Parts: sequence; structure tokens; C-alpha cells
Amino acid sequence: MDPNAPKLIYKVTSQSEWASAESVGVFAGAPIDFQDGFIHFSTEAQLRETVEKHFQGQADLLVLSVEIDRLGHEINWEASRGGQLFPHLYAPLSIEAVVEVIDLPIGKDGCFIFPDNF
Repeated sequence: MDPNAPKLIYKVTSQSEWASAESVGVFAGAPIDFQDGFIHFSTEAQLRETVEKHFQGQADLLVLSVEIDRLGHEINWEASRGGQLFPHLYAPLSIEAVVEVIDLPIGKDGCFIFPDNF
């Protein structure tokens, strides 16, 4: 693995999708993931733009922090928005790979409130 590669990647999902995943032990994906054939992730540097572009107006969102080393060889880095490389998982996401679940509330101004580390 590239020593400069991130250790964590992030998945934005709804609270209900995550609750379903916890009940069965794996996150199979959101509707867009099923449509595209892989689970979409973002790096820390890509996360805010991903949320602002794809999740505006949606409440009850979570950010899943996923440890890349726990994903095996099913992760691919592929060009997407603006030629940036995004991590895509071509397998269900085991909930054991998720090291933190972070609430992503919306403020009174309608903007998402990100934790300080993002």
C-alpha cells in the first residue's frame, strides 16, 4: 500500500440505511451505490464537497469512518469529479471496517455542521 494513501475513507449514509446495516452486519449500499455497482466513498479532503453536491436538503445523515486496511483488495481508486481519484468498494461493507459513526446535523442556516476534524 502507498505510504501516502489515507488510512480512513468516508461514506455518507442515512441513519435508516445504517440501522439496517447494523442489523445484518454489512452495509450493502445506498440506492446510488446499487445503481453504479459499487459503494461510493470520499477521502477526508473530498468529503465536504461530496456532501454539498449530493446530499443538500437531506436530514438524518451520518458519516461512516472506514479503515481502508479492513477492506481487503476490493477497494479501487477511480477517476471521477474533476479527475480526482475516489475510493470505490466493489463488495459489501462489513460493519467491522467502520471505526466511527459521526452525526452530520444541519444548522439553522441550512448548512451541514461538520465535526472540527473535517
